[in-house]
Amino acid sequence: MTFAQAVRNYEARCAECGVPEETVMAFLVEIARMERCNLYLHYDEEMPESISEAFSAGMERILNQEPMAHVLGYSWFYGYPFTVNGDVLIPRPETEELCAKVLAAIDRIFPEGEVHCVDVGTGSGAIAVTLACEEPRVVMDATDISEPALETAKINAANNHANVTFYAGDMIKPLIPLGKKYDVLICNPPYIPQDEDMERSVVDFEPHVALFGGEDGLRFYRSVFADCRSVLKEKSFMAFEMGWNQREALSRLVQESLPEAEYEIRKDMNGKDRMLFVYFNCPGAAERG
Repeated sequence: MTFAQAVRNYEARCAECGVPEETVMAFLVEIARMERCNLYLHYDEEMPESISEAFSAGMERILNQEPMAHVLGYSWFYGYPFTVNGDVLIPRPETEELCAKVLAAIDRIFPEGEVHCVDVGTGSGAIAVTLACEEPRVVMDATDISEPALETAKINAANNHANVTFYAGDMIKPLIPLGKKYDVLICNPPYIPQDEDMERSVVDFEPHVALFGGEDGLRFYRSVFADCRSVLKEKSFMAFEMGWNQREALSRLVQESLPEAEYEIRKDMNGKDRMLFVYFNCPGAAERG
């Protein structure tokens, strides 16, 4: 079977199973270890047996709704490879946008010197590792309540040569007794309401502790808002990912919990409300967003 025949065959089967057809080429590029443009040059050639076997076995799992990242064992995020498994959430493109905006805010608000940051609920370590790799001035800590998730995050930090210190515990709580103080707190908490319908590929294969945020999806924001001043410096900011439909609820929560703070809700590339930034003693930060 040629590359082209294999792709057409599985694209047709994806359409029948409700799997995006573009998954086929994306998976083949990773399995074949070839750039897409080079793959097209060999498109009408017979697929080597080693590639054919791995491609077919993996696609059968994907057709059964298993995430491609789990089949591969890794996912790309901000140009870095991250080990993923059933213990951690697969990093999403929206979170890449959060990282980019955090890096821009660091440059704007803290243009010089070390910047002490913490990623709360780090999961795979995608945010913590990316910020540590992208900004040499960042001194990065990270927390997670899941020991298996922390083990995965440590692997990702080592594989990407990122200097991150990890702490086990519930959100901010393990940091408070240590007396640590941060310039920046980043958090991509579980924010899906408990009773919301989800795709099978998410519910069956990704950890529920990293997905669901209580009855209204805001449980973990409340936790961070309640404890954040214990670990933040006077001049500091927080950055969160959020659900696209949580603008009003989160705005009320910030105003009630942190009335002294400035805040803004930022849109992603699709024009959806997906990021919350909260500023303490950072004059004009929100307006220059």
